[in-house]
Amino acid sequence: MRLSLQTKILVLVLSLVLFIIILLTASFTYLEAKEIEKQKAQLALKISKTISFMPEVIEALQTKGSEGIIQPTAERIREEIGAEFIVVGNKEGIRYSHPVPERIGEKMVGEDNYRALVEEEYYTSRAVGSLGPSLRGKSPIFSENGQVIGIVSVGFLMKDIKEQIFHNVLRVSFKSLIVLLLAVAGSVMLSRNIRKDTMGLEPYQIATLHTEKDAILQSTREGLLSYDEAGRVTMMNQTAKKLLNISGGFRHLKIENLLPSSHLYQIFKTGKPQMDQELLLEDKTLIINRTPIFHKDQVKGVVASFRDKTEIEQMLHTISEVKSYSEDLRAQTHEFTNKLYVLSSLLQLGEYEEAVEMIQNETANVEVKNRILFNQIEDSKVQAILLGKIGKASEKKIGFEIDSNSSLQGLPSHINLTHLIVIIGNLVDNAFEAVANHDQHPQVTFFATDLGNDIIFEIHDNGAGIPEENKALLFNRGFTDKESLEPRGYGLANVKAAVNQLQGMVEFHSEIGTGTVFTVYLPKTIIGGS
Repeated sequence: MRLSLQTKILVLVLSLVLFIIILLTASFTYLEAKEIEKQKAQLALKISKTISFMPEVIEALQTKGSEGIIQPTAERIREEIGAEFIVVGNKEGIRYSHPVPERIGEKMVGEDNYRALVEEEYYTSRAVGSLGPSLRGKSPIFSENGQVIGIVSVGFLMKDIKEQIFHNVLRVSFKSLIVLLLAVAGSVMLSRNIRKDTMGLEPYQIATLHTEKDAILQSTREGLLSYDEAGRVTMMNQTAKKLLNISGGFRHLKIENLLPSSHLYQIFKTGKPQMDQELLLEDKTLIINRTPIFHKDQVKGVVASFRDKTEIEQMLHTISEVKSYSEDLRAQTHEFTNKLYVLSSLLQLGEYEEAVEMIQNETANVEVKNRILFNQIEDSKVQAILLGKIGKASEKKIGFEIDSNSSLQGLPSHINLTHLIVIIGNLVDNAFEAVANHDQHPQVTFFATDLGNDIIFEIHDNGAGIPEENKALLFNRGFTDKESLEPRGYGLANVKAAVNQLQGMVEFHSEIGTGTVFTVYLPKTIIGGS
């Protein structure tokens, strides 16, 4: 069974306050008892001294039959100071005064007169007298010639002293009870205030929410961060750190240094979310959403989620390449369908010789290409891409040859079909576009080899070549020298990105009027891979 936060605070505060009250009350009781006893003892001693120096008392002790003189004086003083008894006795300890008149003339009780009568001392003592245990002040009475002629004993009963101490402690205990009640009220108010600040959640529930929040943050593939009114970053997940190139802690970072924008603080004024805003950050384009954090109808912070638009674009272009690959296969199918129609027509018209000649030409052409494609290039992924490109070249009336010196075994597992579609597909398509306007014999040649430590692909075209001013910009994202209504300039940038991902390199050589050669080097083994 889990105790609520309110119960824990109440028990803790009450235990602490109760412990302090008991400790202070015990200390006060002890000190108060000592102080009262000290005061009573000093009062008893002072009164006894005063009486011992009274002339009428000294004279009465030296006169026989003077008991009636000392008793009224002693009783009057006793009543005024509140003492329990004032007893005056002679040198033999015979009483001359007593609160109980019947006991006058009897011997004093307590056996504590020796120091006053014999040693002539003034002192206080505790003893059990005829009235009970008492605290006494004793003083010797001297005659005019300095002889001890009697003793004065002023006493307060111990039960009266203890009763006074009890009343004082009771008064303090009542005040302590008031303090305890105030502590209870304060504890209840504090626990309710804390519960209000925690939205009614218990600490273990807050801990569970924090753990779940952290797990959700780290599992989210989008970058997430939050910042307060001062622009201080208060939360950030690993994806955000990766996108923003942050290593280590993020505390004390300012949002304007991470996401420079003029709209960062506008949301605190409007309280309206900002969705799908693009922000250029170094080599990345981020798509950012900002949502306000409300507390008591006031914007106290902002949560920003963002994703890399570049990755989305790369995915879209990869899908486009796959689509292009499927279109190449469709073109090949369409080309052979047309040839079958022509062959069928020749047979129907009885032009058997022409039909046979057509079959022989196609067979010879296909045999040469298939021999190189299936005997010398053994990787099925490359075969599939080249088959599609052969059909596309045939449809576009472009000469597409596979170099007879090509030799390629199965590719390593880290080079997948997507990489090959992006690299080979883009370079061959660019070569087709480069020779599309060639007046005489548009020609594209493909070469592949895996001799040595690298896998090499080479695509050569006899197009117009690349102008010198464009060479430095060739692999920049969005650069193109072609006019089109559709977005272009991503093919070679994607090729460069795919080659870099495979830890390879791509280079080109181009001359105006001669054509262009693109060469790709892909290592058979990569660092951290197989």
